[in-house]
Amino acid sequence: MRIGVITPITLLLPRSFNEWEVDASVDDLVTVAQAADRLGYHHLTASEHISVPSDAEPRRGKRYYDALTTLAYLGAVTRNIRLATNMVVLPYHHPLEILKHYGTLDRLTGGRLILGVGVGSLKGEFDTLGHTFEGRGERADDSLRAIKSSWGDREPEYQGTHYSYGNVVVDPTGVQPELPIWVGGRTMRSIRRALEYGEAWVPFLIGPDDVREMLNRAEDTPAWEARDRPLDVGVWPEPALDVIDNSEQILEQAEREKAAGATILNYRFPSRSLSHHLEQMEALVQVLDPDWTKPL
Repeated sequence: MRIGVITPITLLLPRSFNEWEVDASVDDLVTVAQAADRLGYHHLTASEHISVPSDAEPRRGKRYYDALTTLAYLGAVTRNIRLATNMVVLPYHHPLEILKHYGTLDRLTGGRLILGVGVGSLKGEFDTLGHTFEGRGERADDSLRAIKSSWGDREPEYQGTHYSYGNVVVDPTGVQPELPIWVGGRTMRSIRRALEYGEAWVPFLIGPDDVREMLNRAEDTPAWEARDRPLDVGVWPEPALDVIDNSEQILEQAEREKAAGATILNYRFPSRSLSHHLEQMEALVQVLDPDWTKPL
């Protein structure tokens, strides 16, 4: 089981942000990242939205630090923790753009990148950026094929259904022999995409019963049968609980997620201040390790 931190400050989701995050400083952000690194958390995250439509703000929020910039900055002030995009919206980017940007990040951080990807769901954002909303799933699939085939290749070539390139140089390249790809989504198609192209499926805001039911359905598909390794499943345990005051409930919640198929837990921490947030992070390690997640 891998335990990650949904990085505070960098995004303000209306349903879950803490008031102290609104005016938190860059130093506060660095303090959280370094604490997660020191405590042995597997990864921290950064999300991607470029321009949230005003009518979507009540649901999506308005603050999203740029994922690439944020992870590069935090990678420079940490040593071991993995850096996960949560999620890059594939149809907003050409595959070569992703290979250059995140390959550079992977090299600069010594192979700590996890590329979390999604197909996107905000039509208004697609329209503003000049990208076509319809057919985004097919474009995302071809983008994943291109990324996987070209990762680590200084002179990549690819001929696909939506993207084609050759006679180009992309330098630097990522240093991991195989790029870890986590696929986000709440549909059976997203599981299929994860099975075909990724290491993990990351469903958003789906309870453990629904996760288990969807995984059971996926087990009967050709994509499941064709896979040569287990599929990791990353979830956000809900509701987010005060770890210090609810340690037994935290463990029970984690056990329910594990029984449903989760192998990655991404935690948000309700907190009154930066110091309280750090206390929550340390308390979670004490609750879940060593008896349950050893080693983190």
